Amino acid sequence: MSTAASLPAPRGTPSLRLSRDDLIARGVLLAVVAFLVVFLLAPMVAIFLRAVQDNNGNFIGFVHFATYLKTPALLSAIWNSVWVAATVVLISLPMAFIFAYALTRSCAPLKGTFRLIALIPLLAPSLLSAIAFIQWFGNQGVLKPLLGWFGLSTIYGAPGVIISEVYNTFPHALMILLTALSLADGRLYEAADSLGTSTLRKFFTITLPSCKYGLISAGTVVFTYVISDFGAPKVIGGNFNVLAVDVYQQVVGQQNFGRGAVVGLLLLIPSIFSFVIDSRVRRKLRAQLSARSVPYAPKAHRTFDALMTAYCVLVCVLLLSVVGMALWTSFIKLWPYDLSLTLHHYKFALIESDLASAYTNSVKLGAYAAVFGSLTVFIGAYLMEKTRGLELARPLIHLLAMLSMAVPGLVLGLGYIMFFNHPDNPLNFLYATMPILVLSVIIHYYTSSHLTAVTALKQIDNEFEAVSASLKVPFYKTFFRVTLPVCLPAVLDIARYFFVVSLASLSGVVFLYSPDTVLASVAIMNLDGAGEIGPAAALASLIVLTSVAVCLLYSLATRVLLLKTQAWRSAGRR
Repeated sequence: MSTAASLPAPRGTPSLRLSRDDLIARGVLLAVVAFLVVFLLAPMVAIFLRAVQDNNGNFIGFVHFATYLKTPALLSAIWNSVWVAATVVLISLPMAFIFAYALTRSCAPLKGTFRLIALIPLLAPSLLSAIAFIQWFGNQGVLKPLLGWFGLSTIYGAPGVIISEVYNTFPHALMILLTALSLADGRLYEAADSLGTSTLRKFFTITLPSCKYGLISAGTVVFTYVISDFGAPKVIGGNFNVLAVDVYQQVVGQQNFGRGAVVGLLLLIPSIFSFVIDSRVRRKLRAQLSARSVPYAPKAHRTFDALMTAYCVLVCVLLLSVVGMALWTSFIKLWPYDLSLTLHHYKFALIESDLASAYTNSVKLGAYAAVFGSLTVFIGAYLMEKTRGLELARPLIHLLAMLSMAVPGLVLGLGYIMFFNHPDNPLNFLYATMPILVLSVIIHYYTSSHLTAVTALKQIDNEFEAVSASLKVPFYKTFFRVTLPVCLPAVLDIARYFFVVSLASLSGVVFLYSPDTVLASVAIMNLDGAGEIGPAAALASLIVLTSVAVCLLYSLATRVLLLKTQAWRSAGRR
């Protein structure tokens, strides 16, 4: 037999007879497609259908839309959502850019510490910042007199929502801008220095143009996050109505699912718009990369480094003051009348009430999402990138995986109500159970994890699969013996990401829990609504501390694990 005859057919070449491995690969690939269609696309279709139906399921056209657009109070929610989101972008983006600039373009000390502190808001529920700012600037706040300096009489309403969302979105913008500034080509700056170009001119002619796509991408991410966030406006918004809160009021408060579907669709429009912009930006960003690029190495400058260090210290102090206030509130007996320290709030949250089950449910949700989410995402990405056949299914997986980023959590949860709670749906048994919470979290955060997995897989040469096929080695053996060990760092990062975001998630699960599956984020919202600020702060602090502890354990455990599975990397450097 010739060598050519033993090689596998090129990808996309039709085969008259499929092997068992091909059938298994195609079956699993179709299962991933079905998973995304059922748990992402179908709920969105259910919202569209419910928006044109009455409570009896009869088609009524655009009656709900017309009714909504004739209500001035509801129309104001659209305007409030848009201008608040735009304001947060204008504040959060410059703050994150200067911070990222300090970390990448200066020789400031303690960069690692600054970066870790800046990412702390990712570990906290969005309600934590709102609770902390109420303690700082509320009616009985420590720093309420400072509001007069800015011409404000109260923190409740738009001012509170804006500063809370700036805190919540800062790390999201920072991560994107750190990547954008890290991709700078050092040769451009060397050429500019040789020509005697001033620092200011280099900034406007080299730095800003090189990271403009990162700025646009960060802006769209921040805008989408703010316009779809539910936690902060619910706690500190007062009578300031926004779309996210309006969805909750229509569905939970008034049981008006038709109008809730309309609001959900309106909430989806800016998110899809931002998603389209971000997708175009990402394609152009990849085109800017060059194989000849030289990493930029900052040079020491005493005055500039001192200013950048001072700015980082200031931002970190502000970020820590929010978490610190929440922690302090959790140890105070009765704010602001009795400031003596106590463990009563933690005892109440974990022993004397049923909140312990809420905390336990959140930890379970994080563990389930970490395990099943990372496996689903990585297997789907692997089959999309490394196997043959079903060529139409591959772009469909990528499209659906990217689409999940455009669907706000509240809209996804609303779609789950209308789809899975329908009595004729054979999957109705999932509703109000832990599995549907896990599935909603996996779908909601699928995009970032998918991109991480695809990026890791693209670094592995396709020759591994070709050689395995020519040697008659099943693809799943190659997957477990070669691909998974090589990509283990990416898989572990995905698992950690799913765990952390699951603990802090609120928007995507607020419609889906039952009395047996109440989560800590939901319990915090309910406690705050009942005026129980101490227990709410205690539970929010537990979420942050749990996430920090898991991240530390993850770092320690994976260091040992990666030494065994990634030994080939160090061997290759010798």
